[in-house]
This record gives sequence, C-alpha cells and structure tokens, in this order.
Amino acid sequence: MLNPKLIRDNTDKVKDKLLSRGFQEEQFNQYITLDSKWRALLQDVEQLKQDQNKMIPKGKPSPEQLETLKKLSSSIKEKQEQLKETEDKLKLIALTIPNVPLDSVPYGTSEDDNVEIKKVGEPQQFDFQVKSHDEIGIDLDILDFETAAKITGSRFVLYKGLGAKLERALINFMLETHEDNGYTEYLLPAIVNRDSLYGTGQLPKFEDDQFKLSDTDYYLSPTAEVQLTNIFRDEVIEESRLPINITAYTPCFRKEAGSYGKDIKGLIRQHQFNKIELVKIVNPKNSEYELEKLLNNAEKILQLLEIPYRVVTLCTGDLGFTSAKTYDIEVWLPSQGKYREISSCSNFLDFQSRRAMIRYKNIEENKTNYVHTLNGSGLAVGRTVAAVIENYQTKDGNIRIPEVLKKYLKVEEIKCLKKITSL
Repeated sequence: MLNPKLIRDNTDKVKDKLLSRGFQEEQFNQYITLDSKWRALLQDVEQLKQDQNKMIPKGKPSPEQLETLKKLSSSIKEKQEQLKETEDKLKLIALTIPNVPLDSVPYGTSEDDNVEIKKVGEPQQFDFQVKSHDEIGIDLDILDFETAAKITGSRFVLYKGLGAKLERALINFMLETHEDNGYTEYLLPAIVNRDSLYGTGQLPKFEDDQFKLSDTDYYLSPTAEVQLTNIFRDEVIEESRLPINITAYTPCFRKEAGSYGKDIKGLIRQHQFNKIELVKIVNPKNSEYELEKLLNNAEKILQLLEIPYRVVTLCTGDLGFTSAKTYDIEVWLPSQGKYREISSCSNFLDFQSRRAMIRYKNIEENKTNYVHTLNGSGLAVGRTVAAVIENYQTKDGNIRIPEVLKKYLKVEEIKCLKKITSL
C-alpha cells in the first residue's frame, strides 16, 4: 500500500509512473477525488467538534443552547458516517494501486522492454541434438508426469529415485549456501491465512490465482515470501536488529491460469513446486544496497552450479504488483535456445510493511517508521532441476552431476538404463 502523503505531494509524478505500468488513469483520478473528499470531511468533523466544545456551557445549558448542541451532535454524526463511508471506499481503491517504480526502473510496456544487465557463463555448444529436460527425465525414469496426472492432474510431477535425490540435493545445497551468506533458516507452515496474503499483496488483487481451502480462511501458500514476511506483521523491530536476513524451503502452490505453449510440458510451470525463498527486512536508507546483495546471493547458486544465466532489470510495464524494482535472473535452457526466469529479486520499499504494519524504532528520531521489505527466489528448485538436466546432458543420454552436488548424490552421473542404438 502506498503512503497517501507520497501521492498527495507528488501527484503528477506518481500518476505518470503508475500509468507506465498499466494502472488505469480513471482509477487513479477516482482515488485522488475520494482522498480530497475524505480530507475535507475530516476537517469538517474536527471543526464541528471544536464548535461543540466551545458551546458547552459551564453551568446548566439553556433550552437554546441544548437545541444548538443537539444540532451540532447530529451534524457530527452525519459527517462521521460520510467520513467512514468515504474512508472505506478509499481503502478499497488503495489496495488495488500497485507500487511506484523507482527512478532507476526503465520505462516499458512488456518483457520486450526489459534491460539486460549482464550475462554470466557461455552456453555450451553440444555436438549432438539436445533434448528437453522432460524428455531426458522420462527416458532416465527420474521424472513421471503421467502417473502424477493420474494421481492429481496436469501440471504435477513425480520425482523418482535419483530424480528425487537431485531435487533434495539442490534444496540442501541452496539452504546451506544461503546460511553461509548470513541467512537464518525457517521451516514454515505451507498454509497461510487471509491476513498474511493481504500483508504481502497477493490479496485482494490476485484472489483467483490462489488455492483456497473451502469453508476456511486458509490458502495454500503461493510463495514463502508470505510466511517469512508475516513473521513480523504488527511488530515494531529494534533498529539494531536490521537488516534481518531469513530463508526457507517450502512447497508453493499456484493456479498458473492463462499459461500455455511449451510451459505446459515439463517443470517450468507447475501447480506445485519447491522453492527456496530469501527475505530481507531492512532499514529504508539501505534498501537499494540490500537489493544488490540479495541479487548476488541468488546468483551465487547458478555460479556454483556453473550454469549460464543472465540478469535483466524489469521495465515498468513488467513489474509485479508489489515491486518498486525487480531484477530477474534467467537461466539458459539449451532445448529452448533461450534464457528462462529462475528468480525474481525485488525491492518493495514500504509497500508491504504498510499493509502488514511492520515498523522499526528509529533511534535518532525517537519514533517508529516503516521498514523496507525485499525478497527473491534463491532459487526455484524445479526450474533449477530442469537447468541442471539440460545443461549437463550427455550424448549417450546421461546427466553429469555438477561438482557441488556430488557430495549429496554420491554419484558422478545419472545414467540411462536403456540401450542406445544408432541408426
């Protein structure tokens, strides 16, 4: 949620930035109108209360004074009702307004306008026809989409044997790497309540994207960002504790409505997937610096796995609802001949902390201020499995194990059990 003062003091700039990310001008103007009406009504109520206090006599009031006080009381009640009604409408619109992009975010309308920051590692030149990760996984009998569809439905997967161990190895490797970088690990519930989803911005805007448990106030968590951030909901944190760096592995659940094409196959876009999440709770003066650190922490995983990737800055039109600035890390997938998102690292400024009431006590000013929150995937595990399979595939259908994972899997390769015959 945006600071109302930010909008009032910088109306034209905020409007321009919000329009650049697709927010409707009509909605913005409606907010401005309601905010002006709310402030005018608030001023009227305060003035009427002052008039009422001045009219209260020290002794017994006369009939005329009683009549005047009665009229004032009636006017105050009427104005307060109008104020409450206006405030409720204002809050509803405020919950639909996205974050304001930082000045360093490039203007644009779609992912085509995202700006590449860097590329790390050179894609391998294979001397054979590469296969997709799902083809290889099925051939090696480590991924089973068909049985998962029988058990549950489409866009689910069974990991089997060394496939399951590869997923688990990546989870442990990622968590241990982030712990070495100063993050505290949490083991979290996979179910969250409505307040938590409001706090991080998934509700009310993305209600249809969530898996809700019927007849309850509970949802399957779409990302551990929700749980980790809401640990501090309605709290005032001592400034000396900042920054707080926390991480967790959780299963994540998303409807993924509207996705299509190649993403329907394989591990790229599943309804349930594992993810390592990184969350930072920081002092506002340091949040842009902390975003760079967060990005470096997420990148480290791919660097250690020795898999090529690139980093892009999302343009205004491609930013997520809650984000003021986002870097996407995109990993190289040989079968598609392109980079695909594997992590988003975002700075939300005080957007989430205002919704979740997360504050810190500022020692110098001796008052409470809102913290800044940041989060990023470190990384999406299923997509990392896909990247490992594709980038480490061999001509004879095996998968070489990255050096950093060998201590977890205790094998050099995941080998093809089927006999390969050449034409």
